Amino acid sequence: MRIVRSRLRTAAVVYALTTSVYATVSWERLGSPSRDNHFSYLADSILHGRLHLEGAPPHRNDWAKYQDRWYVSFPPFPTFLMLPGVAAFGLGFLDRLLVVLLSGLGPALSFLVLRALVDRGNSSRSERDDLMLTGLLSFGTVYFFCAVQGSVWYVAHVVALPLFAGYLLASLDARRPVLAGALLGCAFLTRTPALFAFPFFLLEARRDPDRRAAIRKVLLFALPLAAVGALTMWMNHARFDDPFEFGHRYLQVRWTGRIEKWGLFNYHFLSKNLSAAFTLLPWLSREAPFVKISNHGLSLLVTTPVFAWLLWPAARPGLHRTLWITTACVAIPSLFYQNTGWVQFGYRFSNDYSLLLVMLLATGARPLGRAFKAACIVALAVNLFGAITFDRMPRFYDGDMTARNVFQPD
Repeated sequence: MRIVRSRLRTAAVVYALTTSVYATVSWERLGSPSRDNHFSYLADSILHGRLHLEGAPPHRNDWAKYQDRWYVSFPPFPTFLMLPGVAAFGLGFLDRLLVVLLSGLGPALSFLVLRALVDRGNSSRSERDDLMLTGLLSFGTVYFFCAVQGSVWYVAHVVALPLFAGYLLASLDARRPVLAGALLGCAFLTRTPALFAFPFFLLEARRDPDRRAAIRKVLLFALPLAAVGALTMWMNHARFDDPFEFGHRYLQVRWTGRIEKWGLFNYHFLSKNLSAAFTLLPWLSREAPFVKISNHGLSLLVTTPVFAWLLWPAARPGLHRTLWITTACVAIPSLFYQNTGWVQFGYRFSNDYSLLLVMLLATGARPLGRAFKAACIVALAVNLFGAITFDRMPRFYDGDMTARNVFQPD
């Protein structure tokens, strides 16, 4: 019990420190609502007993239109968190302030996940090592720039991380199947790809030598997921007359024709998404500001070069295979999606599985030596630059708004 209390105190310190940094970098944004506060509009609609907006949206950036009504097609769980604030303050609710207050929860719970791996014998990292890895996740990945934005696309990443971390904690040894299913369902209602992390629980349940107990755990895990699925299908049907239509097909965006031709997921999009995830580099020039970044972002190996250490683990414990399978299940669908994550500083869809990659670093047992720490410092510097400049200093970013410029134009 003393160890638990000590660990919770450390997690609380992690929350306080990370939230303070995010708030400092966000700064002037905290005093006003986001221009892209879609979740507040959906909350206002729900409070007035409807799922569609009253009239037209304030602008035409990522709203869905169906039968002359406008909708928010993004998964709705963040909206539920904003309902009290919108009820009290209306559409003037400071949604960005709430997001910053939530932003430290993910890192705090991720620290607890890493310590739980030590308890299970999957990791031999010290608490200091796990704090370093937590700092890497917090400030050395694209989570950093997402945490300080407060607009609809990045809010989902901030809300999803603590739900995902809680799901992983509840899934270890399949100890809390109902809680694991509920948290994964909420994560799915925040970031759709999170649902594809279900193999983590199934593979953990499979380790139970009692076959009946394992089946019972899986059924209990499935119950809240089924409830979330029923709610989702009802909302889809109520809005779009189709229980399987989430609404992104009706987004009024520049590339509606592309979606109509190829669909939301297609092999056609794979090469561009692979580029955004793994090969995009900064654009260099002899003219100020000497460096520019594509609106499709930077490669994961530029924003977080430490992930290269995943290729050479010193150990492969039993959880190693489970983590890689789960990472692949979550990551691969986004590689076929019609959007790279544009507009972004780095490949933001990696937030869906960055915690899994950090867990792989923890279980891989390779010493966190000088080279690793140097790579961490590079990651911190790169992502601090992104957190400060993104959506503030357009001179560092490509001005093309057609989404056609992936690589540096000639």
